[in-house]
Amino acid sequence: MSQTTVIPAATAELPTPPDRAHFLSGTAPRWCPGCGCFGVLKSLTATYARLGVPRERLVTISGIGCTSRLPYYTGTYGFHTLHGRAPSVALGVKLVNPELSVWVISGDGDALAIGTNHTLHLLRRNPDIKMLLLNNQIYGLTKGQASPTSPLGLVTRSTPYGVADAPINPVNLALAAGASFVARVADTNGAMMEEVFAAAHAHRGVAFVEVLLNCVTFHDGAYAMITDKDTRDEYALAMCPGQPLLYGKQQRKVLVADNGRILALPLAEGEAVPDQALRHDPQAGDAGLAQQLALMGPPDLPCALGIFRQVQAPVYGLDPKPD
Repeated sequence: MSQTTVIPAATAELPTPPDRAHFLSGTAPRWCPGCGCFGVLKSLTATYARLGVPRERLVTISGIGCTSRLPYYTGTYGFHTLHGRAPSVALGVKLVNPELSVWVISGDGDALAIGTNHTLHLLRRNPDIKMLLLNNQIYGLTKGQASPTSPLGLVTRSTPYGVADAPINPVNLALAAGASFVARVADTNGAMMEEVFAAAHAHRGVAFVEVLLNCVTFHDGAYAMITDKDTRDEYALAMCPGQPLLYGKQQRKVLVADNGRILALPLAEGEAVPDQALRHDPQAGDAGLAQQLALMGPPDLPCALGIFRQVQAPVYGLDPKPD
């Protein structure tokens, strides 16, 4: 008589969720040592693992540039497309197969120079696509020319006398285009990247996330005031929905409104947060405050990080057009 072995419930092997290595291709990344792209790759693949989306339902699409190499290093479907055209390719993929989770990886030169129109139309149409714009304020792959986000006065190989053009603010541009989800994170904060990436994935509609990325070779320290341990408390503000906008050592500075302007108000030891303290609501119908927060920056005001906008709108290709 044959015997049947029964595995006790306590020792039965249960399926375990995949770790982030499951979403890596096995190809060694070819970025400069210390490049912020390594942190983005780690957080993105960790987010993929956290979400539990099967690899065959993920698509990672990029244009041209150092940041656009990322699809080679993910174990998902992907495209390395033409310069600036990743949003259009992504839209085609999503329309053909709406069940796919489609992610666009782009740089400031790729998305905001030759690809500006493609980026704007992606954001205004509101397809269910997630776009990460890795902003290092420079062209890295072509050896250090000024990009559309380079700060005024920056000396580069293409601007030996300093940049003379006002830089584009990617978050403000996305808000102006009507994007339904807009956020900003720093490449040094893996926990915030994972939280925001997961929120972007959960959002039904287009999600635009600017990643403040350090280029160690051609523009090292671009965001040092915002990311360095000694200065980040004074120059970075992590927004918490519905809460006063506090920052600084021991959170003793608060943002207030003064005749349409945003001012920083220091708080004395033990002083309560004033009633006029600004509170950010990413789900507000009016994006005016979000745009003001997006434009802030050192040295007078902190750089706002987190989710600026998170509202629902008809999704391109899925929902009927409003009357």
